[in-house]
Amino acid sequence: MKIDRTILEYKIREYRTFKSCSESTLMGLCETCEYPISQSDMCKLACGFAGGIGGTFDEGTCGAVTGALIANGLIVDDEVKIKANAKEIFNTFKEEYGTVRCDKISKNGEDKSPCVDCCVFIANKVADLLDE
Repeated sequence: MKIDRTILEYKIREYRTFKSCSESTLMGLCETCEYPISQSDMCKLACGFAGGIGGTFDEGTCGAVTGALIANGLIVDDEVKIKANAKEIFNTFKEEYGTVRCDKISKNGEDKSPCVDCCVFIANKVADLLDE
């Protein structure tokens, strides 16, 4: 599946102005892939992962990662590939940012300036995996 990276990035950046990282990443990926799910359902799936899972920030996983993992599970139709992609998504993000913890990336939610780039980065990784 070929994903238009320009549209993907645009959607994520647009959503990130008023949605969480988990929601923005999930919505950007699913909409760009034309996955048949409503925005409302995507928000319900992803909103609990905002702020490192329920707004806990410390020790919670970055919403960009969780949104990417949810999208991967929806879009990919093979459980073996879903699991392999999930490992690749996790490892790629951790290698790039040194952690998957929301509190470390966002300074416990006080500095969300790196967040949109995290979302775009990991969504592009999912796009790479979907292109294979």
